[in-house]
Amino acid sequence: MATRRLQTPIGLRAAATLWRVGAWVEARLDAERERIALWLPVALGAGIAAWFALPTMGHWTGALSILAAGALAGVLIGWQTRFGRCVVIGCGVAMLGMLLIWGRAHWVAAPVLAQPVVTEFSARVESVEPLPAKDQMRLIVRPVARPDLPPRVRVTASGEAGADIAPGEAIGLRARLMPPPTASLPGGYDFAQRAWFDRIGAVGTVLGDVARAPGAGAGEQTLRARLSAHIHGEVAGSAGGIAAALVTGDRGAISEEDEEAMRRSGLAHLLSISGLHVTAVVGFAMFLAMRLLALNRRLALAGFVLPLAAAVAALAGGGYTLLAGAEVPTLRSFIAALLVLIAFLMGREAMTLRLVAAGALIVLLWRPESLAGPSFQLSFAAITAIVALHEGTAMQRFMARREEPWLFRLGRGIAGLVITGLVVEVALAPIALFHFHKAGLYGALANVIAIPLTTFVIMPAEALALLFDSVGLGAPFWWVAEQALNGLIWLAHSVADAPGAVATLPVFPPWGFGLAIFGGIWLLLWRTRWRWAGAVPLTLGMAVLLAQPRPDLLVTSDGKHIAAALPDGSYALLRDRAGDYVRDAVAEAAGIDAPLAALTDLDHVACNRDFCRWAQDGRVIMAARGRDRIEGSEMAAACAAADVVISERWLPRECVARWLTIDRDTLPQTGGLALYLGEIPRAATSLGAGDDHMWRRPPQVSGNDEAVPTASLAR
Repeated sequence: MATRRLQTPIGLRAAATLWRVGAWVEARLDAERERIALWLPVALGAGIAAWFALPTMGHWTGALSILAAGALAGVLIGWQTRFGRCVVIGCGVAMLGMLLIWGRAHWVAAPVLAQPVVTEFSARVESVEPLPAKDQMRLIVRPVARPDLPPRVRVTASGEAGADIAPGEAIGLRARLMPPPTASLPGGYDFAQRAWFDRIGAVGTVLGDVARAPGAGAGEQTLRARLSAHIHGEVAGSAGGIAAALVTGDRGAISEEDEEAMRRSGLAHLLSISGLHVTAVVGFAMFLAMRLLALNRRLALAGFVLPLAAAVAALAGGGYTLLAGAEVPTLRSFIAALLVLIAFLMGREAMTLRLVAAGALIVLLWRPESLAGPSFQLSFAAITAIVALHEGTAMQRFMARREEPWLFRLGRGIAGLVITGLVVEVALAPIALFHFHKAGLYGALANVIAIPLTTFVIMPAEALALLFDSVGLGAPFWWVAEQALNGLIWLAHSVADAPGAVATLPVFPPWGFGLAIFGGIWLLLWRTRWRWAGAVPLTLGMAVLLAQPRPDLLVTSDGKHIAAALPDGSYALLRDRAGDYVRDAVAEAAGIDAPLAALTDLDHVACNRDFCRWAQDGRVIMAARGRDRIEGSEMAAACAAADVVISERWLPRECVARWLTIDRDTLPQTGGLALYLGEIPRAATSLGAGDDHMWRRPPQVSGNDEAVPTASLAR
């Protein structure tokens, strides 16, 4: 009895505390009732992200069960309360997101090539992507009468081999094919995931010439390809590549140096057709249509000018979206533009976070896999940050029209552009650092010049040039566009080469990235003071990002390339003849922006024909560099004296390192590795243990019908 009398007051106090917390949350939600709907795409995206992050079917079903329990808890809290409804709807929408992406992954299932092969086959060309800067042509083809090959293959033809190939054409080719590659290092780009949703089962390189069969069904170049070729003919080099990117989204003619400069200077968003470009096209089309339609008195007096102009603008935006390839940023921008036009016609506020949320919801329902890509994350983070900033009271007061000299008004506009750019840079920094391990620091300042130059000079000049080309008078406008484009490239290089232009960080845990994103969304979507609670997860996530140590060793997924950290913060490669792709991947994973040295040239590294050996952070590392077979008895003692042994080939079973032995048996399970050689050594892998996602364990085809394995050709 005494125990019961002591427990009752405690239980009452706990119940009273829970009631007060519930009442406080209910009051906050009531104050934010107009913003609650903005969290629908966030809940849907959370379910999609959970499916990508969790590795196995058991985890997915467990997460669905937890969400179902959460929805039931919301019902028990009370459907009549806002908090209860939010819990039920939020958990239900998150469950929908998980089921949506799970079903989508099964829907797109297609066989994947099991192993690298060299083979000859006939195919029908599905799409063509010219890459003039590399003198290459990228083709998506469908093999004919080859059930041993994936139904969809991506190959790259160099030089004259791929010239003038058009979609729909029947071709014959010999190619070296391989399965879609996974990330070569932890945190790297996983093309296998992207290829799965694109139903691409193999990638490769064309060997020799491509046989053409016009009689079997010649193809015709698409309008997009013809327009890109026309622009390249008028404006040469990277300037023409950027000009084509602004019109058709084709970036193949931009040199790697210029594209990297655009990325480092924070101007790469200009190369991806998104809000800026679609808004310019829709706005210009609507302005021109209103002026022309207003000339008709009957239409003007009847009030038909605005609806008809909106319809013309919608058609122009839709045509531009299709012409540019209908990528995620373009679709998002077109959807937003349509919603803005509808808001205009209804007399509502044109651009709000509700429109952004609606656009995100539509894109996620249509292509849920786009959430995992940087394109979706960067585009929606940028537009959300811009709209949230300009919906704020302080920014509205600062940008409000007032009676003042034109010079003050110009200065206020420039200041608003700089503030907007800074907010966007801050919003995009975690995403850029997570996906690319680098972020430009001067992008806000560079965009003050680049955005007006692109919007008011380059794009109008291109539009007029294309219009007047129909009567052969487009040359002056092309000259103006070319000079402006060259100025844009000069600006990109000037900013990219400035000291401290780029911040680089190594790979950091996805959960830290998730914390930072959740905190940022919380700050942007709410309006009352409790929005500042989002600063806590945002700060914690960024702290994880900034505190993440650089890896001591990096090993690519094939085991061929090994990079070791040096005391000065730089890295050295074991094979100094590695190509640019490997060097870029290593630099990104290490979080450095400096050239890679040669490991064999360093004094503390001892090498013979077969192995290199060195000490690092109190650990002894031994890495294979030769291909000759060595007897296990000869290696046993050397391996036992090393903490880590790394080889791209099979090692004898007698070779066992003190901590970690990496060879051809272990690499298929781990993929690329990042090793941290501290007091308690640990390893991060690019392939998660037991990962059951479809692209990790796909249905396979052998590709061995009249095929020659790559290994046989090598012999």
